[in-house]
Amino acid sequence: MVIAEIKRRSPSRGALNESLDPRQLAKRYAAGGAACLSVLTDGPHFGGSAADLQNARAATTLPVLRKDFTVSALDVVDAFAMGADAVLLIVAALSDDELATFNALALELGLAVLVEVHDESELRRALRIEPRLIGVNQRDLRTFEVDRERAVRVAGEIPEGVVGVAESGITGMADAARLAAAGYRAVLVGEHLVTSRDVEASLADLRLALPS
Repeated sequence: MVIAEIKRRSPSRGALNESLDPRQLAKRYAAGGAACLSVLTDGPHFGGSAADLQNARAATTLPVLRKDFTVSALDVVDAFAMGADAVLLIVAALSDDELATFNALALELGLAVLVEVHDESELRRALRIEPRLIGVNQRDLRTFEVDRERAVRVAGEIPEGVVGVAESGITGMADAARLAAAGYRAVLVGEHLVTSRDVEASLADLRLALPS
């Protein structure tokens, strides 16, 4: 499963695709077989907006993850109001109480929750709320450096029945295949896709490397 991301720029790489049209890119992602969309709504760092999410959501029937820092209950409610189907909870940015509270609120609103971790200690914290989706981000939030072995190291600690999603540093079929071999059923890919000259072909390559 490929979660295909819509973003114009990133703090680590700068401008990626400033002129992208969220509607058109969402349609291309759907045509290429993406299972879900991830849309950045942060403006200052990623060039995103609530309108980007709403436009992408209107263009396809794919579920949409609001990809942003969730640091208050209002952020969860905002995601719901935007029309998102899922919200991101980053363990490194939240206390245990916040993690549990925001997760419960999201579920009450009918939102799926992707709980993002960076290492085994964060994974142990995440598992206390019994998540269905665990994202392992290979990019360090402080230095922006990518450790392509991070997701492989953490994979063995993700329990059966929890879907593991590898994030960041995925640049093609070889990366996806290595992560699939480690046990991941899904990848979240942004930079590789928004800068691709052939989005559908890039998605097809990723999908071939992952479990069906």
